[in-house]
Amino acid sequence: MEIFDYEDVQLIPNKCLIESRSQADPSITFGGHHFKLPVVPANMATVIDEQLATWMAEHDYFYIMHRFEPETRLPFVRKMAKKHLISSISVGVKPNEKQFIDDLTSEKLTPDFITIDVAHGHANSVIEMIHYIKKRLPKAFVIAGNVATPDAVRELEDAGADATKVGVGPGKVCITKLKTGFGTGGWQLAAVRWCAKAARKPIIADGGIRHNGDVAKSIRFGASMVMIGSLFAGHRQSPGHDIMINHRHFKQYYGSASENQKGGHKNVEGKDILVDYRGEISDTLTEMTEDLQSSISYAGGSDLTALKTVDYVIVRNTITNGD
Repeated sequence: MEIFDYEDVQLIPNKCLIESRSQADPSITFGGHHFKLPVVPANMATVIDEQLATWMAEHDYFYIMHRFEPETRLPFVRKMAKKHLISSISVGVKPNEKQFIDDLTSEKLTPDFITIDVAHGHANSVIEMIHYIKKRLPKAFVIAGNVATPDAVRELEDAGADATKVGVGPGKVCITKLKTGFGTGGWQLAAVRWCAKAARKPIIADGGIRHNGDVAKSIRFGASMVMIGSLFAGHRQSPGHDIMINHRHFKQYYGSASENQKGGHKNVEGKDILVDYRGEISDTLTEMTEDLQSSISYAGGSDLTALKTVDYVIVRNTITNGD
């Protein structure tokens, strides 16, 4: 197995066939819905909240609402249904989560997307939860994760998952590899490729994205959607606290398995950091759109499919060491 990560890979240009990069189409159909970009903010408490989720849905961007305020999920699904907006939520695998699925069923509410969000998704508890959701809400598009191996992808797909989320600990605020010795940190892009080759359904690459060009690389190696945390955590709309240090503006960003999120020091596999303030999220999404359009033009095509077959080279650490 060839091991590499985002910073090790450069894609090789093809002849450009469009007159302007603005003609390139970076949109995607995912789960039966059309979105402007193949990116989604991480379903973390310092990355997305209900207000931002609503804005994303109104502007045709994919989102996944986090699961850390469980009592708000049912009202959120109701509200999105009334507004005729896509509802996309997260669940865990504890017994109370099954009650939540039952509550949705009793109200005849079917979220468009349900993400089973646990750190180690190759688990009997996740498989059981897939079965539970699919039996009661068969029209919901179920995303299951997180996983790191082809075996995990196949098993979750066989259980009924409509997409799998790949990435164990590659994120900026994740310390799983340090605390446990396990994970995809340092080889996340290779893990995406490994899992995508086994997949029959869509893959979401989750974690390790440091630059906009990493989105194009994720698609090249088999991802349909790319989940991003740190690049989305620093905006005015981001839920993390605003912090000023020596006249510099930062936003708080912490992991879902951090002490801050858990409310105590038990099974901690995440940390709390500060990220630079980045202003309006709409500006970042526009920049991502333009950069991905440029990527498509370099690939010699007019839409995302062109990225899937471009050649590449592996030159260790060229992105960071070449500057």
